[in-house]
Amino acid sequence: MEPDAVQFVHTPVLLEETLHYLAPRHEASLMIDATLGEGGHSFAFLSRFPSLRIIGVDADPAIQAIAKQRLAAFGDRIHFYSGWSHTFFAEYPSEIKRPDIILIDLGISLFHYEKSGRGFSFRKHEALDMRLDPSFGPSAADLVMQLSERDLADLIYQNGEERFSRRIAHAIVEARAKSRIESADMLASIIESAVPASYRHGPIHPATRTFQALRIAVNGELSRLESLLDSALHVLENGGRLGVITFHSLEDRIVKNFFREKNKDCTCPPEAPICTCKGQRTVSLITKKPIAPSMEEIKTNPPSRSAKLRVVEKVLEEDL
Repeated sequence: MEPDAVQFVHTPVLLEETLHYLAPRHEASLMIDATLGEGGHSFAFLSRFPSLRIIGVDADPAIQAIAKQRLAAFGDRIHFYSGWSHTFFAEYPSEIKRPDIILIDLGISLFHYEKSGRGFSFRKHEALDMRLDPSFGPSAADLVMQLSERDLADLIYQNGEERFSRRIAHAIVEARAKSRIESADMLASIIESAVPASYRHGPIHPATRTFQALRIAVNGELSRLESLLDSALHVLENGGRLGVITFHSLEDRIVKNFFREKNKDCTCPPEAPICTCKGQRTVSLITKKPIAPSMEEIKTNPPSRSAKLRVVEKVLEEDL
């Protein structure tokens, strides 16, 4: 049972599907939960599979502290690493058993929107920070105050696919000339005033895509993703499975293309008359198409609506 003293706000998505596709192949398997969060997925795996061991990785010390309380009852079946997943895999010690299972959930925990106080939600009067690791790099406020209008517009368009990016960037630059933009709700108000009335009353809040774009930039979510996938696959035991849960088209496209390339027997250019690479595929696609949440899950957990799970099985070691 879950410990009563800990207050959890995040519900893990695609939980049963993840338990099914990433079930351990044998006794004493090792799993890496590369984005531990509040530990919801890990709690379910440790409960369902009594001989499984897990290493939980997270860059945010505040949310990892919650996971440690939640998972304390599992004793030495769970170990913790504080830091970024791509660093963990890149520095994976050769003397430690290689994992049979790796789960990477790229979603941002509801904890960060509701309890972190770091300005992830455009509805709250909080410091405009958005860093998962508060000690790492520039904050969202730094980007908003320092980027040129053109760079800001490009960032909002590329990371948020926001069609009014130039209008929003112009409004931000005009506003920051008068006073520093320091809070999430202040930025949201500027964005609302910059877009057409029809967009303000659309199906999503007009600040949604801009906030997504800033969060992605602050945490290097897209720039680090391919190296994370590469290093995770390299560490994975042959025959092991790697599952990735995405939440928007930008990251899902990267995951889909990465898996597709690793599933190819030949990596020669299409125009090559004959194969010269002598390549062999590194993975088999376990999910030919991404697994989406059921209507029932979406109804009980609305943030799951955009989630997609892709799973591959490693079939060949390759030198990276």
